[in-house]
Amino acid sequence: MRDPPRDPGAAPAAVIVGASSGIGAALALRLMQDGWRLGLAARRADRLAELAVRIGPSAHTATLDLARPEEAREHLRSLLDTLGGADLIVVTAGTGELNRGLAWAPDRATLDVNVTGFAAVAQLAMEHFLARGSGHLVGVSSVAKLRGSGDAAAYAASKAFVSTYLDGLRDRVRPLRGAIAVTEVCPGFVQTAMMKAEHPFWIASPERAADAIAHAIRRRAKRAYITRRWGLVGALLRLLPAPG
Repeated sequence: MRDPPRDPGAAPAAVIVGASSGIGAALALRLMQDGWRLGLAARRADRLAELAVRIGPSAHTATLDLARPEEAREHLRSLLDTLGGADLIVVTAGTGELNRGLAWAPDRATLDVNVTGFAAVAQLAMEHFLARGSGHLVGVSSVAKLRGSGDAAAYAASKAFVSTYLDGLRDRVRPLRGAIAVTEVCPGFVQTAMMKAEHPFWIASPERAADAIAHAIRRRAKRAYITRRWGLVGALLRLLPAPG
């Protein structure tokens, strides 16, 4: 059964999964300025509540942990019902640790969230858009997807999964001729708690990253690098042979 169409007089609705801090929080504030109604979802309920106060009564929230994928799907579905559906769903939530010692626990946590958790909510988002007949899914991957990393093997591999999964969802909706867009966002270094590199460079602020994502959303772009110079790095890495 198809969901009822959105009231053409209502502001468009966006859900951000991972909205409590970093890129997600900055994007929520940016989309608010652009006139979107917002559904905010994240694991840390206290930070989510603080953000909702900044945005105002139009913001709806849901506590959602990608490490618990079945619960995450239910909470996302409930948030979508509260909003009356969403035109845009952005999945920024993720985790990762430097793990050169190859301890299992941090790698397991990374894979649980960035692979299983991401797929759980991205698939539900696509189901929602297919039922509506339109929509836009945005997933945050990373430049790290381009090469395996001895310092963060699970993180790099998990972001390669995110990118490939988004490619698959885009292929799934290709027959709809653009009614449903899928955008892959590939940040380099962004000044957030997720940045673990010892010598980062070309660092973007969360606000600059949010501006770039908002621009990609308006263009319904297939892919966006943050900042754009990382796109040049990505093109070069694809041409070079893999190490070893």
